Amino acid sequence: MNQTEQSTQHPETIQQPLEERVNNRSHRPDSDAFRAFMASNWAPAPTELPARAEVADHAARRRRAVSEQFKGERLVIPAGALKVRSNDCDYRFRPHSAFAHLTGLGVDHEPDAVLVLEPVADGEGDDGGHHHASLYFRPLAGRDTKQFYADSRSGEFWIGPRPTLAEFKALLGLDTVDISELEVAITKNVGEPSVGGISVRLVRKVDENIDALVDTARYNTAVDPESLDLSTLDALDEKLAEALSELRLLKDAWEIEQMKIAIAATAAGFEDIIKSLPRAVTHRRGERVVEGAFFARAREEGNELGYDTIAAGGNNATILHWTHNTGTVNEGELLLVDAGVEADSLYTADITRTIPVNGKYSEVQRKIYQAVLDAADAAFAVARPGRKFRDVHNAAMEVLAARLEEWRLLPVAAAVALSAEGQQHRRWMPHGTSHHLGLDVHDCAQARAELYLDGTITEGMVFTIEPGLYFKDEDLAIPAEYRGTGVRIEDDILITADGPVNLSAALPRTPDDVEAWMARLGS
Repeated sequence: MNQTEQSTQHPETIQQPLEERVNNRSHRPDSDAFRAFMASNWAPAPTELPARAEVADHAARRRRAVSEQFKGERLVIPAGALKVRSNDCDYRFRPHSAFAHLTGLGVDHEPDAVLVLEPVADGEGDDGGHHHASLYFRPLAGRDTKQFYADSRSGEFWIGPRPTLAEFKALLGLDTVDISELEVAITKNVGEPSVGGISVRLVRKVDENIDALVDTARYNTAVDPESLDLSTLDALDEKLAEALSELRLLKDAWEIEQMKIAIAATAAGFEDIIKSLPRAVTHRRGERVVEGAFFARAREEGNELGYDTIAAGGNNATILHWTHNTGTVNEGELLLVDAGVEADSLYTADITRTIPVNGKYSEVQRKIYQAVLDAADAAFAVARPGRKFRDVHNAAMEVLAARLEEWRLLPVAAAVALSAEGQQHRRWMPHGTSHHLGLDVHDCAQARAELYLDGTITEGMVFTIEPGLYFKDEDLAIPAEYRGTGVRIEDDILITADGPVNLSAALPRTPDDVEAWMARLGS
């Protein structure tokens, strides 16, 4: 019998598992002699533990706030798993924002980690709360193990040193546990509270393995698995996601400092963009030149981009989420750049400036720009404690509708357009004027409408103000002089007891200041 016949008749006995085939490209030694040699003659690992991180106390207060809402229930918050980019190459890891918020961990810690808040008797939990928090993760493998040199995803030889259980415990003020104990920690005593079990709530769609583990435990411990109400269980998990999102509506002092760090790096990135323009205008994909200049700053000073950069020249600026950035950057046109640096703490800025490529706004460009700036200033004026979040958007729309009426672009009066039955002005300004900002560029996204859009502006909130006008080349409802012009101005706003503070005010906003800024950097 030849080899082809064998593989047809008994594929299960001779076929190599797919997950192992990635190693076929090279020979990996596995002799006893090699393993013994690899385990020998390494300098001892440092034994000094890190000091407690500044964020640890803030994270503890956040966990205590969550504990108050879910007494007697086990809470499971995964960091997430590595995601394959191509074959055996992963994307850079970023933990889920809820995990980062409750642990204080930023940068690339820790794939597959899970934070578990275990219910305890009232007052016996962390800081007198109702839960004891433990961080489960895969500790650094010893240099006497095969994982040290053979595991390209977690071995120190491949990815460098990682914190030990003791180091993370000292740094975060959290109990740390080997991830091998996670399954028992999540599934023990799970069941319906009516029969003495513990209810589990999970942040879903972060780690599919944890989703499956919790779902299986719920099913196996149900009094009547066949009549298990999945919608009720989904509601349990959704309520946790909602609570964790709403917890981020107000930023603490540490978070605000992180936002300032991200914004300062972003401002420096915008200066790099201005300096890149001479090269950008000569390149067939000048928008990529602009994007690359900002990305270099994001990696030098932060962790990453907070989101994909929008570098949109000419008519591309009228495409709200233009991230292809394959277009040219041309003299006489505007360049809209929407970009943000994500700090190592994972807090991000979100700033937009629209600049004239040649350093001078044309008469029409300046007119459109000034209208957007006036709308932003009107929104800023009402962004005060006690006002409604929706008031910020409404104030900007009143200005833009009035200008569109003045320019005879509206088919109706501004007052009619601003009515719920009208909204014709939204043809040229289709997005919202503000969104919360923090660990996610669109932070607090699972918060209830009554606390977000219909919520009251409160000290400690950080959100954007970003009106715009977008006149597409193909828009025949407007005169030709407006077409192909998109303008957005976006700033990051902190609400204090005394009113709003523009955290991104260091970046020029007025047309005259933008032109002077470009002239200074260009020279």
